[in-house]
Amino acid sequence: MPKKLLLTTTLLLFSLISFSQELVYYTPLELKKHRDVLPIVNNDKEVTLFVSDKIKVKAIRLNEKMQIIDSISSERPDKKKFAEMIGYNSTNSNARLFWASKDRGLILSQFYDFKTRKISTQELTLFIQNEQVLQGFSSNDNFFILTIVKETSVLKLHVFDQDGDHKTQTIDLSNFRFYKKDYTKTSLYGIFEESLLAFEAPFSLQNINSETPTSITDGAKKRKCYIDNNELIITLDSNVDYTQIFIIDLKNYTAKEKIINKTIIMNESRATLNSNSFYFDKKLYQMKSSPNSFFFTIKDFDGNVLKEYNVTPDTPINFKNSEIYQEGGDFGGKRILETSSQFIRKVNKLNSGISCYNIRDNTLITLGSVSELKQGSSQIFIGGGLIGIAASAVAGATMAYYNSTMNNFNSYSNRKVVKIECLFDKDNNHIKTELQPLAFDKIRTFFDDTTDVSSQTLFRVQSSYYLGYYDNKTKEYIIRKFID
Repeated sequence: MPKKLLLTTTLLLFSLISFSQELVYYTPLELKKHRDVLPIVNNDKEVTLFVSDKIKVKAIRLNEKMQIIDSISSERPDKKKFAEMIGYNSTNSNARLFWASKDRGLILSQFYDFKTRKISTQELTLFIQNEQVLQGFSSNDNFFILTIVKETSVLKLHVFDQDGDHKTQTIDLSNFRFYKKDYTKTSLYGIFEESLLAFEAPFSLQNINSETPTSITDGAKKRKCYIDNNELIITLDSNVDYTQIFIIDLKNYTAKEKIINKTIIMNESRATLNSNSFYFDKKLYQMKSSPNSFFFTIKDFDGNVLKEYNVTPDTPINFKNSEIYQEGGDFGGKRILETSSQFIRKVNKLNSGISCYNIRDNTLITLGSVSELKQGSSQIFIGGGLIGIAASAVAGATMAYYNSTMNNFNSYSNRKVVKIECLFDKDNNHIKTELQPLAFDKIRTFFDDTTDVSSQTLFRVQSSYYLGYYDNKTKEYIIRKFID
């Protein structure tokens, strides 16, 4: 392609991406240090945006056009007692915000009633001395804290309802068998205690939000959880030969187990194998590799194979819709890998992962691998999806509110990433077409030119994405709209 034509095409694409966003809301706001932002989407229409600093909390209620309906301000809870914002639940157009002490011994709820314009608080002591916190999430107007009883296979769900009342539900998984990656028999606690550092910390459980694209960094975690209607689904992939799945009913608090085997690669020692999975749309997507072979398999939730693809160093990857991209690494920047053998070798060597995302009636699947953070980087293990709970990189650490969707934009910083993108229809058939830029691509481009911002958050209302951020220069909180 002539240089002039290439430049024209590049500028046109950049223009399309750059201007495929719309300023929908801004308000003057003076924020101090220790900022937190939490968006709550009510009935897929209205949004309550909580913005806090070390002094105050402001709740801003917005309609589906991101026009302000109302706002209420209150003092921030005592930071010495309540260190972190950890989650929420909502009812109608009202919202309840949860704060916690560092050890989770104290929980404070703030109920924001926009009709009466009153804010009521409720303090609770949570007895979890013999429990390890794994994750937190919101579902069906309840807020949950998931813990595991030390040295057992017993999970506990601490449930906070619409009224802020608390109850504890016990899910005993002692009748199921657990094995570490070396097939040593253990308990569920032993599975979570197992260190997968430098990439994955003990007692971390990666949240996945199916409504937004998941980075390979999050998809490469071996312990993941998903919310699907009224079920909490936990997938464990520390063992290279199978995916162990627990489906926990969030209404009656019962649990079911599924073991879905991964493809057998012959004549390879287990030490040379790499594998992972991703749950999406009632299916399990699995990948498994050796230094000389790569398998990608789509299965139903009973383990039946719906589609399987095998790539060897001498065969093309005929189900991909993109080049083989590599970001970071010794060469820095981005480069394109030319051969299947390069893809197989690099995926097998690093932390392999999958992510899935709906594009209308089709599924965009990203397959690849990611390294741990480069030496000298500040390593933080961030949770993904659901409501965005973060897990610290040390065992025994607790969760804090974090907008995990935002983390997808910088999750590849200081890492080597190798990936391909593939598009499949609802019947699991590969679609040969050119991929168009997603909202996430447009947001990344926006951040290339917009750097002096903080307190970013991202949420989805119907089919649009809304990016919120604090402009440090103008002292305004701004929301922009992006679409796929």
